[in-house]
Amino acid sequence: MKESVNNFQGLKAVFLNCTLKKSPRQSHTKGLMDVSIEIMQTEGVEVEVIRAVDHEIPYGVQPDMTEQGFDLDEWPSLFKTIIDADILVIGTPIWLGERSSVCSKVIERLYAMSAQKNEKGQYIYYGKVGGIIVTGNEDGVKNCAKSIQYALQHIGYTIPPQADAGWIGAIGPGPSYLDEESGGHKNEFTNKNTTFMTYNLMHLAKMLKDNGGFPAYGNSGKAWEEGKRWAFNIPEYR
Repeated sequence: MKESVNNFQGLKAVFLNCTLKKSPRQSHTKGLMDVSIEIMQTEGVEVEVIRAVDHEIPYGVQPDMTEQGFDLDEWPSLFKTIIDADILVIGTPIWLGERSSVCSKVIERLYAMSAQKNEKGQYIYYGKVGGIIVTGNEDGVKNCAKSIQYALQHIGYTIPPQADAGWIGAIGPGPSYLDEESGGHKNEFTNKNTTFMTYNLMHLAKMLKDNGGFPAYGNSGKAWEEGKRWAFNIPEYR
């Protein structure tokens, strides 16, 4: 294994693929994710891939939807893997210019867990890093990325610079990323962005981990519930 000058070993990453295709069908989104995965693994990061559609994940915004009448919910067990990782990368195809329905469902289920707290009383995703990968053969990479990026930061993930990467072919019907005639794997712009995103994710995750995450001063949900207000004060308007 190549020795990393930044020593990223000890970091864990989860790549959450929101393709609509069940395994073992080919996923073009996974194809681009593999570029980032290869970099991370070469740098010593432990990587796990979850293809959401292969699991029974009901729609809903509760931590365990069996408590809401569903017979089976694999999300609580998948969440244990996700929350154990330092880095989460969400990958989605583009449909009608938007992220996939599977991606929206996954974000809703991530949101369902966001009221939980870490050992410092902060919301559970504090100190973890998020990125986005998008593929398709129609317009929508930036539109999908901005909505996913907003959702991740809103629930507590930290977003580094240039934290998204994507590939699209010509607008309309045509080859997808892994199709030989697409030339996707040779696209300089996509390869650069995917590489930069991957290293930015690892750099930020390492900095946060080495420093014990975010300081809890001013952002502990538990402390706020107990009456702590730090320097907050309602100004007296005259």
